[in-house]
Amino acid sequence: MIRSYFFSSDMQNQFLIRSRSPLRLGLAGGGTDMEPFYSKHGGCVLNATIDLYACCTIKPKNDGKIRFVASDIGEEFESEITDYLEPVGALKLHKAVYNRIVKNFHGGKPLGAFKMETYCDSPPGSGLGSSSTLVVSIIKAYVEWLSIPFGDYDIAHLAYEIERQDLKMKGGKQDQYAATFGGVNFMEFYENDKTIINPLNVRRWILSELEQSLVLFYTGVSRESSNIIKEQSKNIENKAGNTIEMMMVIKQEAYDMKEALLKGDLRAMADSMCRGWEAKKASSTKISNSNIDRIYSVVMNAGAMAGKISGAGGGGFIMFLVPPSKRMKILRLLEQEKVGRTMPCHFVDDGSQSWRINK
Repeated sequence: MIRSYFFSSDMQNQFLIRSRSPLRLGLAGGGTDMEPFYSKHGGCVLNATIDLYACCTIKPKNDGKIRFVASDIGEEFESEITDYLEPVGALKLHKAVYNRIVKNFHGGKPLGAFKMETYCDSPPGSGLGSSSTLVVSIIKAYVEWLSIPFGDYDIAHLAYEIERQDLKMKGGKQDQYAATFGGVNFMEFYENDKTIINPLNVRRWILSELEQSLVLFYTGVSRESSNIIKEQSKNIENKAGNTIEMMMVIKQEAYDMKEALLKGDLRAMADSMCRGWEAKKASSTKISNSNIDRIYSVVMNAGAMAGKISGAGGGGFIMFLVPPSKRMKILRLLEQEKVGRTMPCHFVDDGSQSWRINK
């Protein structure tokens, strides 16, 4: 059902709307949240949100323009007020969300003049779900602005539909739900678009120990995940090689990792991560490369317990589990890399948030 949520013109320029949504680390099960796997076999993912964010600000204007600014990547788009923006070229995510909001929640009528500015703490293609998290933040800002009666499942599902259906972007389902719900979650995905989010009540000391054991390294390479996902999906559809078998291993590791995390057994978490990483690499030839393999070997030889790419693979962030006593040694070792950098992070409980600032 289409509903309209209009705002009075005399409210223009009197307030700002802000939102932010957390990025996530995929701990286990990544890839099983993609079609066609989850509709045929059921998927499950364990992830946790961290203190890196995708942020959005909306400022109503009186200049007759719609303007999008992505300050982190230096892209801008401007248009006359309209009810539809062709979702191509620069900032197509911003355009696609605008189109859905106008169509579904504003009676097909333009929203009026406004400026939207966005930025993300992590570059696109980092493997932390930055694109989907940005979509969630943009939707969350519109929800606040137009007082749309949306819950967390509604926001996450709309973000998924915009990316996967409207824009035909290949990918999974975990990122939108992680950004919306926040915290540590065990997610289940089934046919007929059924999604269940199970928040895990992990003891604080366990999360603190995990933070002490976590090393996050950005390879310096942003990768286009769609090509990797296309190959994985094709392999699943064609039942190529042992792809299905490896995906089932990845799925099982999500269960094993969840049990180990709830018990605070970091050694068991590391063992599960190792098994999951080997299975993930076997699911596509594009998951790893010579540089990733080299960095992985260097860190493992320095005493790390486990490591894996966060996200689809091919670049972005590598996460390592290391004994806390060897953490500083490994950080110093990674600082010697000519390309890339380590990045501190902490786990956060809050999901997507929005608020209004009256001027």
